[in-house]
Amino acid sequence: MRISFRLPDLSLLIGGSVAGLILLCALFAPWLAPYHPNDQELLYILAPPVWSADGSAEHLLGTDSLGRDTLSRLIYGARTAMTVAAAASFGAMILGAFFAHLAGYFGGWVDWIISRTVEVWLSFPPVVLSMLLIIGLGVGTDKVILAIVLVDWTRFCRVLRSEVQVVRGQDYVAFARLIGFSHARVIVKEILPATLPMLITLLSLQMGISVVVEAILSFVGMGVPSDVPAWGQMIADARIDMYDAPWGLALPIFAIFVTVLSFNLFGDGLRRTLDPRHTANRGA
Repeated sequence: MRISFRLPDLSLLIGGSVAGLILLCALFAPWLAPYHPNDQELLYILAPPVWSADGSAEHLLGTDSLGRDTLSRLIYGARTAMTVAAAASFGAMILGAFFAHLAGYFGGWVDWIISRTVEVWLSFPPVVLSMLLIIGLGVGTDKVILAIVLVDWTRFCRVLRSEVQVVRGQDYVAFARLIGFSHARVIVKEILPATLPMLITLLSLQMGISVVVEAILSFVGMGVPSDVPAWGQMIADARIDMYDAPWGLALPIFAIFVTVLSFNLFGDGLRRTLDPRHTANRGA
């Protein structure tokens, strides 16, 4: 008997490892951060990072214009970003998957109404629509999560609807209906397991999008409250002193870049790993 061994996808491994590391930083922020993110030291305003000539080991990544430790704010900013990314992405996934399965399975007027709603919703620029919702909902982490859910559920619905239509045409789905399964049971037991790989891939990609949206909203002062550290808020504060202290601007931008890149790599690796056609080609 021949035993085949297949190495894990490189993108999946790298993206998952980096995303997992950021998640650990978010979960254990109170123990990892050397200072409270809002503590101010007026004697250390705009202190440079430790690798600079005037850097100090007391503040490894320097301080901002209020003397707050940059490393601590980056770590706590990861908690804000990951909270919004996870909650908003799961909410958008559940809402989008629900309507996608209804539209793809029933077709007809149900599909027409849901599809037209998605098209109208997608005609608005996502970030602008999020800002309009925040104006009505108010500032807060929960409000940011709700705004992202209400905007980005259409991403899941548009992609999954086509996948559901393909699965609905399979023989085993027709057989399930023939032996008397209810519509709800067919969707849950037969169609949902077949569309789950696509759903998981979209979820990982949506988490990267949610990080960017949260950063943009925080940058313009419409995201989390001012006392909650956020990467977008750090960028907004650092732009005033960007010529005197460029590290204050570069570090949160780099954190956003690495986080989004890790989610994109993880999602791309998941797609290749869970796609049976790609797996069959690699096995051959």
